[in-house]
Amino acid sequence: MSATLVTGASGFTGSNLCRRLLGEGERVVAWVRPTSDTTALREMGAECRTVDICAAGEVDAGLEGIETVYHIAAAFRAEHADLEEFRRVNAGATANLLEAAGRHGVARFVHCSTVGVQGDIDDPPARETYRYAPGDHYQRSKMEGELIALEHASRGAPVSVVRPAGIYGPGDRRFLKLFRPISRRRFVMIGSGEALYHLTYIDDLVDGIVRAGRRPQAVGEVFTLAGPRYTTLNELVARIAAAVGVPPPRWRLPYAPVRAAAIVCDKLCRPLGIDPPLYPRRVEFFAKDRAFDISKAREMLGYAPQVDLEEGLARTAAWYRQQGLI
Repeated sequence: MSATLVTGASGFTGSNLCRRLLGEGERVVAWVRPTSDTTALREMGAECRTVDICAAGEVDAGLEGIETVYHIAAAFRAEHADLEEFRRVNAGATANLLEAAGRHGVARFVHCSTVGVQGDIDDPPARETYRYAPGDHYQRSKMEGELIALEHASRGAPVSVVRPAGIYGPGDRRFLKLFRPISRRRFVMIGSGEALYHLTYIDDLVDGIVRAGRRPQAVGEVFTLAGPRYTTLNELVARIAAAVGVPPPRWRLPYAPVRAAAIVCDKLCRPLGIDPPLYPRRVEFFAKDRAFDISKAREMLGYAPQVDLEEGLARTAAWYRQQGLI
């Protein structure tokens, strides 16, 4: 029986994708790192294999018998990380996988990119054809990986690219940075709060990824995968406050002086190898629009996100409480 490969299988998106595929009866090979906790994956029924995706030989050997590849693995952003650190995984490993997939006759290859390759959206909502404008090393390396995937597609490889917007849901810890201070009534809005933000509930994202790997018309295409609607940060924060059962935050600071302070902190701390209390990128979160048009995925994939923002935030808040995180 041919198998489906999921790279980055122990991560939030990868593990949920494995659960979906295994639930539908597919044989799933899960590539993980040596340090990954594979307990949940093995209990699901995944075949866990430790593979260094940056090692071309290991990748080539591991693709024997694989019919479909969902390439989810990535080096995620870390402050002050060198561009080459990201390139090695997000571009180099992607090239390894695509080249080996071609040699082994893999039938479908879905590459997971990010909406971050488009950077700040000047004229929201952005479609897939909107310009590239990565804003940091992580986004730049993801853009390079996406372009490698598209170059293979242009030569006839059965490749599709998906770009998720902000991924959240039970099991994710990334958005604790919003839920926790809001739940403790310590959240401070920086700026007007009118910047736009777009979230994607994990189950909806997984559905879009699977559709990209199965629909014939998805080959050679790029799809933005996001929730049914975007919001202002003011609305998002108010919705999270409702989900955790507290009043909406009222504290607010002006954007310009906070950003200036973040730049100074970053410049002073970088040479010393110290993590500053403020990062410019984190402050810029409050000013940059991140809103996207998902009509292409709706039309070509039949993608129809089912979990609205209120329900998704409520489920996420309930999981955080269960885990003792808020």
